[in-house]
Amino acid sequence: MTAVASGSSTFVDASGLPLADTYRFLSGAIVPRPIAWVTSGVAPKPLNLAPFSAFAWVSQHPPMIGITVNLRDGLVKDTVRNMREDGEFVVHIAHEGQLEVLHASSEAREPGESEVELLGLPIADSVKVSVPRLADARIAMECRYDRTIQFSPTGGDFVVGTVVGWHIDDEIREGGRIITERLRPLARVGGPHYGILGEIVPKPAYPG
Repeated sequence: MTAVASGSSTFVDASGLPLADTYRFLSGAIVPRPIAWVTSGVAPKPLNLAPFSAFAWVSQHPPMIGITVNLRDGLVKDTVRNMREDGEFVVHIAHEGQLEVLHASSEAREPGESEVELLGLPIADSVKVSVPRLADARIAMECRYDRTIQFSPTGGDFVVGTVVGWHIDDEIREGGRIITERLRPLARVGGPHYGILGEIVPKPAYPG
């Protein structure tokens, strides 16, 4: 790793950076990150649940979202396997009251175990996909699998899906918009930490 001091900052050459340091820098710099809380697995498969914080909006026409999913112990995670095999999944936006259960759903479990069942989470039927959704989530997006783009041999598959329907709590929706202050979404920040929505400010007026 090459480091060159410049004033009060340090330049770090990315080409020689160990993978663990790269992860720490990325996860510490790109904050706050929204969390995709994903259910996957069509019955008779167990209903899988896992959170992913490398999550982005890809397109609005059609509405598409993308999630980066790394390998676990060199193997493809159940979520990605289910997405590819079944062609569908549901992405939820967790709120601050779900922090403990969201974090618990990130723990590695045996392939035949369902995080939803182990955590005792209520579910509801989806409308356009066969994967159930979390009944207590304020937002759930039913998705169909579109493609996987591989960027890294060590993992980091970027999985893209098309949103085919939304479930939105009436209490957080007003005038065709989602009111973020009422949603109170969770986010990931650097280290083993989460963020809870703080102050929201209006966009500044253009000068002049």
